[in-house]
Amino acid sequence: MRCYILAPIVFGLSASTALAAESGSGQNPSDKGARSQKVAVVRNTFRTTQSDHETSDEPEQVIVTGTRDPSQTAARSVSPITIIGGDQLRATGMTDIREALVQLSPSVSREVNGSDQGSVVDALSLRGLNADQTLVLINGKRRHTTAAIAVDASSQQGTTPVDLDMLPISAIDHIEILQDGAAAQYGSDAIAGVINVILKSNSHGLHMQATNGGYAAGDGFTTGENLNAGFALGQRGYVNISAEFKHQDRTQRTGIDPRTGRNNDLATGQPQVTRESIEANFGYHLTDQVELYGFGTFTHRDAERWTYLRAPSTTAADGLQGMYPNGFEPVETMPENDYGFTLGFRGKKLYGFDWDLSSTIGGDHDRLADYNSANADAYKETGYSPSRFYLGNYSNQQWTNNLDIRRGVDLPFLYRPLNIAFGGEYRRDTYSIGAGEPLSYYLSGAQGYQGETPENAVNSARHVAAAYIDLSTQIISRWRVDIAGRFEHYNDVGNARTGKISSRYDINKYIGFRGTASTGFRAPTLAEQNFAAFISSPNYATGQIAANSAAARALGSPGLRPETSTNFSVGMILNPLPRLHINIDAYTISIKHRIVDGGYASGARAIEAYAAAGVNTSGFTGDESAVSTNYFTNGANTRTTGLDITARYATDFGRFGKVDWDAAVNFNHTKVKNIAQTGEGNPVLNAQQISLMSTENPSNKLIFGGRWTLGKWDVAVHEIRYGHTTSNLTFVSGPNAFSTTEFYHQINRPRFVTNLEVGYQVLPQLHLALGGNNIGNAYPSRVPSFTADYNNNLYDTLSQQLSEEGGFYYLRADLKI
Repeated sequence: MRCYILAPIVFGLSASTALAAESGSGQNPSDKGARSQKVAVVRNTFRTTQSDHETSDEPEQVIVTGTRDPSQTAARSVSPITIIGGDQLRATGMTDIREALVQLSPSVSREVNGSDQGSVVDALSLRGLNADQTLVLINGKRRHTTAAIAVDASSQQGTTPVDLDMLPISAIDHIEILQDGAAAQYGSDAIAGVINVILKSNSHGLHMQATNGGYAAGDGFTTGENLNAGFALGQRGYVNISAEFKHQDRTQRTGIDPRTGRNNDLATGQPQVTRESIEANFGYHLTDQVELYGFGTFTHRDAERWTYLRAPSTTAADGLQGMYPNGFEPVETMPENDYGFTLGFRGKKLYGFDWDLSSTIGGDHDRLADYNSANADAYKETGYSPSRFYLGNYSNQQWTNNLDIRRGVDLPFLYRPLNIAFGGEYRRDTYSIGAGEPLSYYLSGAQGYQGETPENAVNSARHVAAAYIDLSTQIISRWRVDIAGRFEHYNDVGNARTGKISSRYDINKYIGFRGTASTGFRAPTLAEQNFAAFISSPNYATGQIAANSAAARALGSPGLRPETSTNFSVGMILNPLPRLHINIDAYTISIKHRIVDGGYASGARAIEAYAAAGVNTSGFTGDESAVSTNYFTNGANTRTTGLDITARYATDFGRFGKVDWDAAVNFNHTKVKNIAQTGEGNPVLNAQQISLMSTENPSNKLIFGGRWTLGKWDVAVHEIRYGHTTSNLTFVSGPNAFSTTEFYHQINRPRFVTNLEVGYQVLPQLHLALGGNNIGNAYPSRVPSFTADYNNNLYDTLSQQLSEEGGFYYLRADLKI
């Protein structure tokens, strides 16, 4: 067991949400009057006034997600929205945003363990849908996605989502999670909802934090150090800067390999990752009415992923015993650079209008390689193979330009002014694949992960133009209505028209009702349209062909079109006691034309398709029936129904301290229907692929607990219950081995996880905490050996239930100056 030692430099506890709000306008701290005048329109602030029918003495937090009304608060929102403070994220002991959100929100889930480059990307699911169906914003601006596509079979297959690990957790003031369809407001991808990351904007203070920990199994040592500082720019502005370093060792979650009699396969577990990131957020008032603002991030990450062990017997069968007499285990590497920068101007009272003009550019570049590998065919032919290979690269870039205009108009027949917002967006997306070195793809190619071929190399781009209008008002004192409409044009997939109407009625200060109806869409990504891969050996040939290529069309592909959705939700807001708040929201999300990896062909038709794609299959010498290919297609419709319930209650026990209680639960179910057919007349989805979309997500997830504070002590304890998931697993032995029609039905039983943290304020500036996530060291249900190839996967890694890593224990130090 490794000994965990607190880093010599202790990095800092961020200010409370209230303190961040105090300085959130970016004004000089002494400029109280100016700040109070701006409190209703700036981010990261609280609204302390109440409407005439609300009597709570708690501050209301102004929200910017799901609304363009600058006075809208979370407590009065027409749509369900969860606000998670940056201090809450950092108090989980997790060093990246995704893992922290999984601990805090029942609507958020993630795969137990990904594969290849997909295991490095921090992708999450909202309301049981895949990662591409949730839009991520930074300070209200669209964030670019990763270039690393999830290529292996999983619920995230084909996705290239926003990688949350590329954002320094120290830079976050709070996160607003809109659990409602919002494509009419923000465009493509906002089917399940929106995650809006609001950056810190305090103009003073230094905050440092260090977190060190590891797993109960004695591996996976993780250290995260971060720094955040705010500075005033004279009397008119601020700049806030964050820097962060993170390292996590790999973990091993495999069993005894029957080929070696030892537990020496490193393929299953979290990858080894080292990450450095910086972030800056600034604002400067050029005049009393015009502000120049900007923010940006740059992150470099080195990741290493171990592939499956080639035991001596396997190595001999491949003819590589001369190169690796004791077997070998290839390691995939992915050095990655990720950046995002926004610059804009916003102003007030220009002919009575507020306005915001901005430009955002962001991108991700991944360079794939592997070592401790070999090309078996090259070695057989020449007696030589390199052990290191350059496999190719993936890159994407997104350039987005926005103009947003808003004005409130007083109308005599309305209780509040009519808020009118409208604007436009222009975006240019690019995506490219670069080929690897020749020996990385020659015949069977590099073991572990075959290199990209010149035939698969691509440079693609598209243009997107959009316009929207958003109207909101209170018709009477207790009734609010919001209406939004949007038009988008994609030069590759056509037009999309979406709309949304939301309403809320408060009967009195104790009870209110809200509901939403909306349409949405998700345009196919450039990666889904253009990604291709090919693997050939003397015994088989298989691969992916680009969905919109002539080769795919020859197999019957109609090309990809956008997914479309219809969302309905209805909710109830209850305030039965002054400090007890309950929200109940039911929803249904119907999606048509979901994009899946389901177009399949084999034999002569596959060979013809490869020829049409320019792929040379001459290295294949086996039976043509062993040649297969597939492509992404609009394969099915789904309907997701669910229920979210949240509650919080504050109690004051006097000299025994205070306790803030909270509870939240999500119930979720997805049904797959109207499955499309291949050109050969077969369903594009089998039972396994259907379960990936419908039952791999927990049927319910419950989080409840509280935080007790007394003097210098604080204790937080939360219990998480993950509901059951079910899977259709591939047989790896027996009469149904590797069947694509017969599967083992795996039931992953519900699991309870306990998170506990004890903290002490050592000095006014220094806080120490000792904690653990999953302190009982719970694991998912085991899978039978006939579905675990060489005992590599002891658990259902496709499930989105609890992690397979077990208990994680940490020591955290926070310093605020």
